[in-house]
Amino acid sequence: MQRSRRGKLEARKHRVKKRIDKAHWNGQSPMIDPPTIQYELAERTQAIAAGGLGVVQQLVRQLEVAQSINKGCPIFKFHLPYSEADHVLNMAYNLLAGGTCLEHLELRRSDEAYLDALGAQRIPDPTTAGDFCRRFSVWDVFALQEALHEPRRKVWQQQPESFFELAVIEADGTMVETCGERKEGIGMNHKGQWGYHPLVMTLANTREVLYLVNRSGNRPSHENAAGYFDRSIELCRRAGFRQVRLRGDTDFSQTTHLDRWHAAGVEFVFGMDAMPNLVELAENLPDSAWKRLDRKTGRVNKSGKTRARRPNYKEQFVVKKQYKNKRLEREFVAEFDYRPTACKHTYRMVVLRKEVSVSEGQQKLFDDSPYFFFITNVAKSEASPQRVVRESNQRSDQENIIAQLKSMGALSAPLSDLVSNGAYMVMAALAWNLKCWLGLSITEAGGPTARAKRRSEKHRILRMDFATFRQTLMDVPAQILTCGRRLIYRLLSWRPSLETLFRIHTCVALPLRH
Repeated sequence: MQRSRRGKLEARKHRVKKRIDKAHWNGQSPMIDPPTIQYELAERTQAIAAGGLGVVQQLVRQLEVAQSINKGCPIFKFHLPYSEADHVLNMAYNLLAGGTCLEHLELRRSDEAYLDALGAQRIPDPTTAGDFCRRFSVWDVFALQEALHEPRRKVWQQQPESFFELAVIEADGTMVETCGERKEGIGMNHKGQWGYHPLVMTLANTREVLYLVNRSGNRPSHENAAGYFDRSIELCRRAGFRQVRLRGDTDFSQTTHLDRWHAAGVEFVFGMDAMPNLVELAENLPDSAWKRLDRKTGRVNKSGKTRARRPNYKEQFVVKKQYKNKRLEREFVAEFDYRPTACKHTYRMVVLRKEVSVSEGQQKLFDDSPYFFFITNVAKSEASPQRVVRESNQRSDQENIIAQLKSMGALSAPLSDLVSNGAYMVMAALAWNLKCWLGLSITEAGGPTARAKRRSEKHRILRMDFATFRQTLMDVPAQILTCGRRLIYRLLSWRPSLETLFRIHTCVALPLRH
């Protein structure tokens, strides 16, 4: 970072810290007491709220995302005036700039400063964007996702050697509800919800969306999952990952494909339904086969002390109202060898037994011992039964990713048919992937302290909710200036995240390492 820029950041930081320090209180009370407010319209100055959008555009240029989209997913015969990448990036930038739906494109295209920030004379309106989505076929949606793998691999190539130790690929289905009655391809699931049921494939290491496939609302979660697992495995291996592991819940046990994946050296941890034969095998295990599973009981604060757990007010309410209450007492794990009917190979079956007490009010009714099963080919020397259970439980983070895609507006159905809505979901999910790629773009250089700091920044951005990411790095007011052949984002306010923003700016301005 430039010395002059670092000095300005330190001066702003010192000024803000002094202002919010209680020791420097100027006696004002009440605090929120503004003077008379007057609105004026600037004559020449243009500014946008999403000043962090500049580093995203730098990243897109560095990774040649536009070229990959135009080459890999040709929709138009002529680019007059928009290209395929113009449409795709327009929808992704809309979400990064604060929009949450297709209609918010009208706000973006009516903002002169926003157009200047993109270096564009104009951008597609919502109607034109919707027409672009309706031009897609099922193959075009797949080709677009394949085209986005090229910049993805470029980002991965910049990571340290330890990054390629293990790729963890996860799959899950989710319901995208809609109240529309004239949307082609909608269906009703077993809960009575109408809408679409997309399949989401993610890379747990970076929280990126690898594939997103829209399906009718009444389709099973695992439909076509094996094929997209295969595509994801091929992607990770071409990128240089030395080991690949698949994870999924009971809907994704995929027993007809386990032997094939095992022969190819792919690891897996899948949930299995508690079928009667499995329950019988678990009940016949000797007592010596069961080991206690200990979970983390508390959170450790900065001083190294364990934080006390707060009272469970929900349980207190359940007891007071004499509702049926299930309370987990203890957990035990064991394992045995098992060969599914569709397999020729024997695998490890890890079983989790929960001891649950069922009560009603203050009166205990009975004890219950439900079983949960996990099939895996990970060697016992690498993963104990306790480790396998924890590995499977970590898959819950994919549900957080899906929740983020829904809250940011990526998993929505603004159009009229199955394929066009699937195309929109893929384009909108690019905004989430760009967030992940920005985090991965931070190079771990310098001394041990500097590397640790950058590694921490990278991990923090990868773990951020999308709303927090926008508030932290995107929503920075910036004046837009055009000077010669340069587009200048002049940031108008200071915040603690600016140091990270400038660091990303420096990283994405450098040529990629080959």
